[in-house]
Amino acid sequence: MAQAELVLTGGKVRTPAHPTGFAQALAVRDGLIQAVGTDEDVRPLAGRATRVVDLRGRLMLPAFGDAHVHAVTGGLESLRCNLLGLRTRPDTLAAVAAYCSGLPPGGWVLGGGWAMEAFPGGLPTAADLDAVTGGRPALLANYAHHSAWVNTAALERAGIDAGTADPPDGRIERDQAGRPAGTLHDGAMRLVQVPAASFADLRAGLLAAQAHLHSLGITRFQDACVGAAAELGMPDAYDTYRQAAADGLLTCHVTGALWWDRRRGLDQVDDLLARRERAGGRFRATTAKLMLDGVCETFTAAMSAPYLDRHGHPAGHRGGLFIEPDLLAAAARRLAGQGFQLHFHAIGDRAVSTALDTLASLPAAGRRAARHHLAHLQFIAPRDLGRFRTLDAVANFQPLWACADPMMEQMTLPFVGPERAAWQYQIGALARMGTTIAFGSDWPISSADPLQEIHVAVNRVLSERLGQRGEPECESPFLPGQAISLDDALGAFTSGVDWVNHEENMVGTLRPGLRADLVVLDQDLFAVPSSAIGDTSVVMTVASGQVVFGDL
Repeated sequence: MAQAELVLTGGKVRTPAHPTGFAQALAVRDGLIQAVGTDEDVRPLAGRATRVVDLRGRLMLPAFGDAHVHAVTGGLESLRCNLLGLRTRPDTLAAVAAYCSGLPPGGWVLGGGWAMEAFPGGLPTAADLDAVTGGRPALLANYAHHSAWVNTAALERAGIDAGTADPPDGRIERDQAGRPAGTLHDGAMRLVQVPAASFADLRAGLLAAQAHLHSLGITRFQDACVGAAAELGMPDAYDTYRQAAADGLLTCHVTGALWWDRRRGLDQVDDLLARRERAGGRFRATTAKLMLDGVCETFTAAMSAPYLDRHGHPAGHRGGLFIEPDLLAAAARRLAGQGFQLHFHAIGDRAVSTALDTLASLPAAGRRAARHHLAHLQFIAPRDLGRFRTLDAVANFQPLWACADPMMEQMTLPFVGPERAAWQYQIGALARMGTTIAFGSDWPISSADPLQEIHVAVNRVLSERLGQRGEPECESPFLPGQAISLDDALGAFTSGVDWVNHEENMVGTLRPGLRADLVVLDQDLFAVPSSAIGDTSVVMTVASGQVVFGDL
């Protein structure tokens, strides 16, 4: 057998190629797994030029994927005013002030990641932002990218005042006098035009994102919004990915979900087809993204019954669908007929039902081949649970959200009532029904770390690394009957992602002939209690046979 380029020995290698499920060593050549077996089997493949790594007993797994991430946006925000992880109003304002101290006068303050629970009612004000931005216009998306915090300078530049009407798919928060208060939701974010990110900025964002994802063991992903989505505060990353692939800068394999502009009609299908044809290399654009609703915290998730007010009474509104069912069905027929996979954003139970109704209208053979998927799935009505498997729909969860964190306790549970509260993030129920489950992070909306996501999927609480000792999100499991096993959670971040991206015959398990995408961890997930999963870190990531993170 030919000499290997990389040999890793002395580990615990999880592989179906060994009767026990684990081997000791693995060899890589030409970007593929050359051999898996005992140290004695694999060591002879090492030659004079081979890099040999002693794993020192560490666990090696297939590298992780991510079925729903906004990589370029996440990378760009990490280079701008990054407010992720800040949980109080003073800390958030201090971070904005520190960032502004390095900006020239008059320059825009851009970035995001602020937490709604850091502000009264989840609504920061323009006055707060005015005090720390030095007269510069500012727009900062919240962590979910469904709301934006703007200051007075930005509102004035956009011409938004008491007479400005709410757009059909968004809302302007207002003070008691009807004046804009400083928070814009969903489609209202489009009203403020910010300077477009330069090509250099977007490339820097992609490279920062790729390095970050590799540090977490991720080697492949589906970018859930490739297109101009001003209502989410996300730049169009299509040319960034395409050029990076052409220049050999992509060490991840990327599937782009092309953004469906809800303000346009069916004529945009031709534009999406043209984009699909121009993509190549490690960037494919074979999916279309259809955003059906908003988020529960701003009452824009589409529900089948009204939200409740703070006294537990029906509030008279239930959130709307961003794409009307008839247009959605027509778009789905056109897109599916052209071979696109459909990637639905569906958070409210009415949005989930509508997405499933749309899939039911498509030919069954095409559904099975396309592997359409529904992302987020915060609320699923009991009547819809069995439809996922029947319709060959993949359930694409972001499991980090399935915990009793402050956002859940303060901004969701009081407004949905106990019955609907129990419909949330039903991962376990769908898994038991045989539904295909894929996991994604939705980064930068939440942490991109698969190990933290897996911790919540298995335990239904945050790890102490992300939460705070003694707080409910770390102590009290949220709907514990919806927890899944470690094996199932690992599968959702590997084979589940690969199924969605049509790569299951290329990657996702450690056996000879498949792409050498692997991750080495600092502790054995199969030997520690489930409560310690979140204490685990990645020490090495290999993508297509190349070490892209860490060293041993």
